[in-house]
Amino acid sequence: MPTTKQLAKHIHQIYFGGNWTEVNIKDTVSSISWEVAIKKMDNFNSILALTYHIHYFSKVQLRVLENGVLEGKDSESYDHPEITSQLDWEALHQSMWQDAERFTELIQQLPDTILDQPFTNDKYGTYATNLLGLIEHTHYHLGQIIIINKMIT
Repeated sequence: MPTTKQLAKHIHQIYFGGNWTEVNIKDTVSSISWEVAIKKMDNFNSILALTYHIHYFSKVQLRVLENGVLEGKDSESYDHPEITSQLDWEALHQSMWQDAERFTELIQQLPDTILDQPFTNDKYGTYATNLLGLIEHTHYHLGQIIIINKMIT
């Protein structure tokens, strides 16, 4: 089982780089214009929707670490704000980077023994399954963002 420090490192790397896949959210979405990010193609989610979706679930887990409360609904995870300019798009990025930094700092501070503990409730699994799941989920959607960006541009 990985340690909390290792999990924090993996999450930080998927946001900011240095991971085995050599791709990360910050470099990827920062290189995409807001016009491309909001473009809807066929039945695919927009890059904006996927970016927001990734951030949504990180924020849900961040709130658990900050105050022990698990609040989030799958049905709301794509309800992104309207983006009408590069400034709006970059504001979303800044919020993501700040939350990701805070999230990984808090994970690093957790004792390894918490990883086998329920993530607020037995029905949600353990801290380990939630953090590992978040990493897998983020890689999955980051791959979608990269492919959709290639299809659009």
